[in-house]
Amino acid sequence: MKIYAIIPARGGSKGVPDKNIRLLKGYPVIAYSIVACKLSKKIDRIIVSTDSEKIAQISKKYGAEVPFLRPAEFATDISPDLGFMKHAVDWFEINEKNIPDFFIHIRPTTPLREPKIIDKAIDFLLSTNIEYTSLRSGHKCSESPFKWFIKNNYYFESLAAQLSNDDINNPRQNFQEVYIPDGYIDIVIPTFIKENNKLLGDKILAFESPKCTEIDSFEDLEYLDYQLTTKKFEIFEYLKLHFHSENN
Repeated sequence: MKIYAIIPARGGSKGVPDKNIRLLKGYPVIAYSIVACKLSKKIDRIIVSTDSEKIAQISKKYGAEVPFLRPAEFATDISPDLGFMKHAVDWFEINEKNIPDFFIHIRPTTPLREPKIIDKAIDFLLSTNIEYTSLRSGHKCSESPFKWFIKNNYYFESLAAQLSNDDINNPRQNFQEVYIPDGYIDIVIPTFIKENNKLLGDKILAFESPKCTEIDSFEDLEYLDYQLTTKKFEIFEYLKLHFHSENN
């Protein structure tokens, strides 16, 4: 059983420039995801897929492999995940004559993870007896979107076509729980990608993850800094123990 983490980190970023390698408490953002995978007991190899030589060098410093550089066509701000995943699958098949059983998709822009949660997701997938095509993490939505409105000119209307405006006023307990997909962990199957030209498929195992912060703005970075100040994270302790802060 070959289980590889794959961390996608393209060089271009418009909202927060260089967000994958921007320093967070003295360490590049991507270092947190690399260390989370290093501390996992289930992951065999850590692969970074990037188009950037700079990101590649930083990733290697913190313990990841960068066996290839991602082609530019798979590294634009509108490139779907399927492109870089297919490129990785093809690279392993051509250059190592085999492909892993699973890719653990770890987005670097969700830097604060617990390694034990990564392992829990992998164990959940490996131990299930039901059919699946992938796994995605998601955290519970604090307020049901079934209670939301859309604005139609001057009026609010129910977001869900099957609900009337008055239905929305029912207690939240009357509505089905909804989960927000996040960047904590995805697990995809390289053979499924190769055979179906799809990433997730129709049978996505649902893994309930802790709520996590993704970097979409400078305010998110500030909040991550606050979290590291107020809560102890195993990955941050590992970084401080094994690497010098780049703020010095």
